[in-house]
Amino acid sequence: MCQLLGMNCNTPTDIGFSFVGFSKRGGLTDHHTDGFGIGFFEPKGKGLRLFLDNHPCATSPVAELVKNYPIRSENVIAHIRKATQGRTMLENTHPFQRELWGEYWLFAHNGNLKNFKPDFENACYKPVGNTDSETAFCFILNELRHNFPQKPSNEVLFATLTKLARHIRDFGMFNILISNGDFMFAHACTLLYYIERKAPFGQAHLVDEDIAIDFEKFTTPNDRVAVIATLPLTDNETWGQFAQDECVWFSQGTILWRDCPANPVYLSREEGLRIAREAGAAA
Repeated sequence: MCQLLGMNCNTPTDIGFSFVGFSKRGGLTDHHTDGFGIGFFEPKGKGLRLFLDNHPCATSPVAELVKNYPIRSENVIAHIRKATQGRTMLENTHPFQRELWGEYWLFAHNGNLKNFKPDFENACYKPVGNTDSETAFCFILNELRHNFPQKPSNEVLFATLTKLARHIRDFGMFNILISNGDFMFAHACTLLYYIERKAPFGQAHLVDEDIAIDFEKFTTPNDRVAVIATLPLTDNETWGQFAQDECVWFSQGTILWRDCPANPVYLSREEGLRIAREAGAAA
């Protein structure tokens, strides 16, 4: 299945450590060879840096460029693709980018949607490629634009994104990350994990690469960093797990709001992979 990676912080932060391990899942430690992408929101202004490659992340020169070109950002979304719909081409590579309310928005999806065919005839946002993922992103933005000519409050936005995510989830497997550079919204359908790092900071060791880091040497007592991933990236830290159909809003490196089902279900890795295989989203 595709791999998601998100980072939300209260101060511009380098995602390099997490990305080193994450990138190995694009062809070395897991079966995801249909491209990758990573987007960084500029900490000042409204700019966005987006790097895409339709080749395996583990051996991609673009991935090496990202590793060797430290970029500090408060919001980052990365994606390693396992194609379910659409050819392995750049226009089908996540994350997808669009403008809404004068802001750039980023979106990445892990899963597979079946028979999800919104009407885009008179829509403002239309897919460029032919993936279910970009279709879902355009549908979300069209709904937001239609219902809110001007940007609503974050509380209303969270409630609306939650409603839209659960609607689309009825069509299949739908794990997503969305950001406009100020917040990070996550919806879990199967497997999605997170960690909130704050003082006192300690050491972390990657799962996919024998590399460790002591975060205390690179942080201040006021730093807060939240990392979201399809599967935990480190093996010596305690990662939290999203419940099925849970929606979470990250702001300034911590969870601000969450909407969890009344009787939460937490899948094992084996259960999540089985669902992904049945959905056609895993080998």
